[in-house]
Amino acid sequence: MNKSPTAQDDAWVARLIAWAEEFQISEKDLPRSRDALLSLQELDLSHDFDSPVPKITWLPPEIGQLQQLQQLQLDSNRLTTLPPQIGQLQQLQKLSLGGNRLTTLPPQIGKLRQLQQLNLRENQLTTLPPEIAQLQQLQVLDLRWNPFATLPLEIAQLQQLRELWLEGNQLSTLPPEIGQLQQLRKLWLEGNRLSTLPPEIGQLRQLQWLNLSRNQLTALPEEIGQLQQLRTLNLLCNQFTALPPQILQLQQLQALILSRNQLSTLPPTIAQLQQLQKLGLSRNQLSTLPPQIGQLRQLQELWLWGNQLTALPPEIGQLQQLLELELGDNQLATLPPEIGQLRQLQELELGGNQLTALPPEIGQLQQLLWCKLQRNQLTALPPEIGQLQRLRYLELWDNQLTALPVEITRLQQLEYLDIERNPGLQLTPAQEQFLKGIKEVER
Repeated sequence: MNKSPTAQDDAWVARLIAWAEEFQISEKDLPRSRDALLSLQELDLSHDFDSPVPKITWLPPEIGQLQQLQQLQLDSNRLTTLPPQIGQLQQLQKLSLGGNRLTTLPPQIGKLRQLQQLNLRENQLTTLPPEIAQLQQLQVLDLRWNPFATLPLEIAQLQQLRELWLEGNQLSTLPPEIGQLQQLRKLWLEGNRLSTLPPEIGQLRQLQWLNLSRNQLTALPEEIGQLQQLRTLNLLCNQFTALPPQILQLQQLQALILSRNQLSTLPPTIAQLQQLQKLGLSRNQLSTLPPQIGQLRQLQELWLWGNQLTALPPEIGQLQQLLELELGDNQLATLPPEIGQLRQLQELELGGNQLTALPPEIGQLQQLLWCKLQRNQLTALPPEIGQLQRLRYLELWDNQLTALPVEITRLQQLEYLDIERNPGLQLTPAQEQFLKGIKEVER
């Protein structure tokens, strides 16, 4: 006897439930009733790393019946393929497949015309199907940590794309077509093999965030200066020997990271970047700073650790908005008195220098929370250290201190104090009692 049409129509429900049972998917995540399945809008089957349930290794064709689905998340499973029926999910806006074992995508992926976010990170993809270009609503495409050696040209046709994530691939070049992504706001290219950029990158006029760290760049194209909306430029771990002059045209730039390059000088023209709030120059070969650095009046974070600085210009004190100053592992023997003018400073890193004393003006840093002075040659601290009423963290290990000023006991907010490896250090009874009230003391 033939089954009724209704029974035939409902057979997919039984098959979908059988699949759910195989992978121990709870009814809370995937309902077991036909009506509930047909009205399902969100399905999150991502695998938690500590979950006892098995990882999903395949998707059934019946997944295409969930036609009200708007979000489908399948991260951290063991999928190697997707069924063609994935293309039936016409309402899907977000598809997340990160951390699987996909080597290809079905052409039917191009039918997901409402898709806005597509996460394919940490798979084994080397190509995308041409049909990917049909995803004209796509705004976010995440291809991080795949073995792409070239960028699929179809991506250039995604006219609504706002974010393109390409970290950890094997790209040695970018195609000129990259310039067609006129709506792009974020472009992440960290950890590839890029030695040059195409001039067309200057056509990305809406770009606000560009990460080119951990590549092999020695220069930037002139056209980079056309990115007038750029707010963040990350060039960490490349091979620059000088500040690319085109950067000075980026008048809206708020964060510039050039740490771990081979810069030996910083040009006075750095002062042109008047909107700069973060400047990263750590692990270069800088021996001096230009006085003009004091003109960066919006600067909040300045990273200079691991250079060859022997002195700071007095103009450093003009950085009135500075919150964080990292100067560890340089060759500083003294600090200018103007350091005390940094009235908003909260973190000061001076470890691994050659300081024998601190200026009394250090006590003017009323907002200071962290102060690292380890691995210097300090023989004493100024009494003004006791004025740092908000100080919580103080590192003094590996110096030549023989005593601490009596005013140290005024640091009532101190939670951590490290005075190890000061072999001649003697504390007064009052200081010993003070140390007992500190949460953590290394001595």
